[in-house]
Amino acid sequence: MGRIELNRDRCKACYLCIDACPNKVLEKDTEVNVLGYYPMKVNQEKTCVGCAICARVCPDMAIEKVYR
Repeated sequence: MGRIELNRDRCKACYLCIDACPNKVLEKDTEVNVLGYYPMKVNQEKTCVGCAICARVCPDMAIEKVYR
């Protein structure tokens, strides 16, 4: 099964991914990235099913589905 991987430094904190996640496993990070934004982070990795809806809605292509 796949999981998501975030490129923190590409994220511009639109949070469309957080709203789109059906299992609510994403949240706003508390640390800024190199662009000065608070990117999203995975807060409940075990409940992520790897659907990658978050990756599909990300306008900055900061999220990708990876297979492990």
